[in-house]
Amino acid sequence: MKKYILGLFAVAVVSSCVSQQDKAMKSADKNYILKVANENFAKKKWKNALALYDRLPNLVAGTDDAPNVVFNSAYANYYDKNYKLAGHQFKNFSISFPQDNRKEEAAYMSALCYYEGSMDYNLDQSSTELAINELQDFLNSYPNSERSKNIGQLIDELSYKLEFKAYENAKQYFKMGDYKAANVALENVLEDFPSTKLRPKIYDFMLKSKYELATNSIYDLKDERLDNAIAFTKQVEKELPGTDYAKTASDLRSKLEKEKKDFVVVKKQTESRIATLTAKQKKEADKLAEKNKTEQQMRDQVEAEKKAMQIQRDSAALQTPPPAATFKIQR
Repeated sequence: MKKYILGLFAVAVVSSCVSQQDKAMKSADKNYILKVANENFAKKKWKNALALYDRLPNLVAGTDDAPNVVFNSAYANYYDKNYKLAGHQFKNFSISFPQDNRKEEAAYMSALCYYEGSMDYNLDQSSTELAINELQDFLNSYPNSERSKNIGQLIDELSYKLEFKAYENAKQYFKMGDYKAANVALENVLEDFPSTKLRPKIYDFMLKSKYELATNSIYDLKDERLDNAIAFTKQVEKELPGTDYAKTASDLRSKLEKEKKDFVVVKKQTESRIATLTAKQKKEADKLAEKNKTEQQMRDQVEAEKKAMQIQRDSAALQTPPPAATFKIQR
């Protein structure tokens, strides 16, 4: 019987709340709508509160209730995890009501909303970049605020998300076997985030990328890439002494130095073959040039003889007198 009575009481309460919410939604009475909205807000019924607050901006415009409606609506959206909308409302509050003593709180909550709205690292990070800018703006505007104490930590957290995304993107090149692109991308991560905590891991992939790039390089670039990879192993050992990364660097350097010695032998053999082939080609070219020269001389001689004979014929024709005149004898 007791359970039955409690059940009826619960149903009555719910019915009353639904009836009150429905009545407020249909009402044109500003004060009643605001009263029910604030009650929903106090009871953390965010969606019900928001449904009523959305009806109030035009009704309370220019009144003392306007700031509270905007402020509570922003918080209701924040707790309902509508971070983008809440951030916009908090920022609008700090701009629209500059004399309100909640201006700093609204500015902080606006920045916090952008922080909460930052996407996972594997998604588009424009929201993260925007959040960093908003947090930094708050820090610049309220450097001595109690709320500024954790801003640096939030910015570091978001920055790490950007670093990690760049690092993961660079790793993809390595996994695809594009070691040149991987090396460039990893170097860009270090350049864009010089204080990154991922430096040891980045160094590890750079070591492996440089090693693969050097040992599988084309002939003309192999010497330079081997030297570059060996130099980088020394840099890693110097910057990360006593770590597994330093041991990896030492192991790879041993392999790279052996590769360089082997390449020196191959290079000498190649240069020797090239020199022999070049000498042979030069000898053949000289021989061909000599043959062409001889043939040209013969052609020139034949041409000269033809011209000499032609000159002789022309000269003889000039020196021969015309035949004497002849007369016919009349019969």
